Amino acid sequence: MAPVRTHCAYCALQCAMTLTRAAATPNGSTSLQVSPLDFPTNRGGLCQKGWTAADLLDSPHRLTTPLVRNSRAEPFEPVSWDTALDVVVRGIRSIQSQHGDDAVAVFGGGGLTNEKAYQLGKFARTVLRTKNIDYNGRYCMSSAAAASNRAFGIDRGLPFPLPDLAQTGAVLVMGGNMAETMPPFMQHLAAVRARGGDVVVVDPRRTSTAEQATLHLQPRPGTDLALALGLLHVAFSDGHLDRPYLAERTRGFDEVWRIAAQWWPGRVERETGVPVADLQAAIRAIARGRSGRGAVILTARGVEQHSKGTDTVTALINLSLALGLPGRRHSGFGCVTGQGNGQGGREHGQKADQLPGYRRIDDPAAREHVAAVWGVDPADLPGPGPSAYELLDSLGTAGGPRALLVHGSNLVVSSPRGGRVSERLANLDLLVVCDPFLSETAAQADVVLPVTQWAEEDGTMTNLEGRVIRRRRATDPPEGVRSELDVLTDVAERLGHHGRFSAEPQMVFDELRRASAGGVADYAGITWERIDREGGVFWPCPSEDVPGTARLFADGFPTPDGRAAMVAVDHRPVVEDVDPEYPVYLTTGRNLQHYQSGTQTGRVPALAAALGEPYVEIHPDLAARHDLDDGVRVRVVSRRGAAVGRVRLVTSIRWDTVFMPFHWGGEQAVNQVTNPALDPVSRMPEFKVCAVRLEPVR
Repeated sequence: MAPVRTHCAYCALQCAMTLTRAAATPNGSTSLQVSPLDFPTNRGGLCQKGWTAADLLDSPHRLTTPLVRNSRAEPFEPVSWDTALDVVVRGIRSIQSQHGDDAVAVFGGGGLTNEKAYQLGKFARTVLRTKNIDYNGRYCMSSAAAASNRAFGIDRGLPFPLPDLAQTGAVLVMGGNMAETMPPFMQHLAAVRARGGDVVVVDPRRTSTAEQATLHLQPRPGTDLALALGLLHVAFSDGHLDRPYLAERTRGFDEVWRIAAQWWPGRVERETGVPVADLQAAIRAIARGRSGRGAVILTARGVEQHSKGTDTVTALINLSLALGLPGRRHSGFGCVTGQGNGQGGREHGQKADQLPGYRRIDDPAAREHVAAVWGVDPADLPGPGPSAYELLDSLGTAGGPRALLVHGSNLVVSSPRGGRVSERLANLDLLVVCDPFLSETAAQADVVLPVTQWAEEDGTMTNLEGRVIRRRRATDPPEGVRSELDVLTDVAERLGHHGRFSAEPQMVFDELRRASAGGVADYAGITWERIDREGGVFWPCPSEDVPGTARLFADGFPTPDGRAAMVAVDHRPVVEDVDPEYPVYLTTGRNLQHYQSGTQTGRVPALAAALGEPYVEIHPDLAARHDLDDGVRVRVVSRRGAAVGRVRLVTSIRWDTVFMPFHWGGEQAVNQVTNPALDPVSRMPEFKVCAVRLEPVR
């Protein structure tokens, strides 16, 4: 076969690659080989996950036939697609006739293509007519999105092309470890260093990313907001504010400063543990870069996955505005999107409060526009539903959903307080999971439907820059496997919605273009042919006659008055602080070999061999106090549950904090431990800090 140009199966960097069918082996089998392409995000690089992505396609763990069981106590039985879909449709009809439309819920994923995310939202609201739909992106970008929307009037992770980063003079990375989560990204930071610029990294751990920085700030978990306020205080006191920019392009600085004025450097040091000298050095580095080639402030999950994540991102946006960065060449503020389609996944309707084009579902004009595209009465569209964790916590309760359809998510491993989520799933009358593999969530289901993977389907993705790109089919799926577009179309037909849905991804995308037209995330001018011709198109792009918008904010902000809104926020303590019973902070994250819940990477032999079990990073001083040696198993216990990992003694972490990656299930699932306390604005759970104790596993 000729090489097929496509993009990686994993993170939002969406590294470009080709897939080529290798020569047949003596037994007649063939496999796809991965070769990297020179693309603006990855510049010809791939990480270990990308190099091995094709191994997923012929994994012996693939599901190739639907599975059904009569009760959770019985084993699965393979059945035909007709039989499985009959079970699903009968269950939906029965449950909705007894309990109402909202008794059936839908849970999506940030890895679905734009077409599948769009179709899932349309299916939930026009076929099921349920308000209960959300997705795992709520656990990823919701705090950054909420902060960006209220400040800038738009949420696009990076409002500039990623190569701009390599041209800047200074970068502040708050809570990101790109050296492990998206290694090719590091080429852009390395270019900053190579030109004599500064890279400042803020993280409780001295990560691989921090190792390559010019300055590392190591705050106590949960104190990033105080740190951000302190940085603004130093910028003001040391004379680095851009006052003409503030006067011409922003509003609200006086209210912001009234709070930041109270966070003098000494107070910030006491609260965060970051020395005053480091605060001052960080601001000097950003100011030095700004006066030269430019400066950029980036956030990632480390500062966003908190019950005050929206306010922390807001404080950092305030800092970037006070320094006059957004809208200037090689400068600005951005959020590093995590999941492969984390950007597009939240734009087109699988989020509880949104319709396609990043429209609000409670906006009458938005409802009228989208309803016209869908051919329904605007009054028939449901209103906003609960956020992801709130939805999951209500499953099987009085008045809560009795059925759940899951697409592209492994809820049991990825949700906070995972034991509670597993209990709620067990209380459902019907759990249907679409997945290529029998994940921990699928293992609890009544019906499991085997669906296609990345290289077996056509579609589009929107990467961390807001660049819409093409995912191309390079191989046929195994016999018996269907696309989720096929599944949604078939179920819609069986429920009486004839001819309303298409299983052809390009037709779905063309409908998405019409539904998004005039919205914040306007895809109307983006076509598959244009993506192929231009190598990707940035949104917003309202017409085929205009270029995509690669750089936002150069001429103003999409707010009513054209100014960015600076919103006053103040630091507050973590929801669950340490105490004598739980004296240690826990923080979580990803590592180099694995991705998300490990459903994919855990089934790639090379990655599983490189790291087959979770570890717990512990400072030697803390380990000594708990009588823990390197390599022994330890139980990390919170008020909600426990997780087991192997001790890894490191001096790169704070003495009061332990770190554990979240890529495993069962007794190794650290999200059994994490806190579901929610941000009041974004409804993001507080994944990144909770109080734990350490118990040796004897």
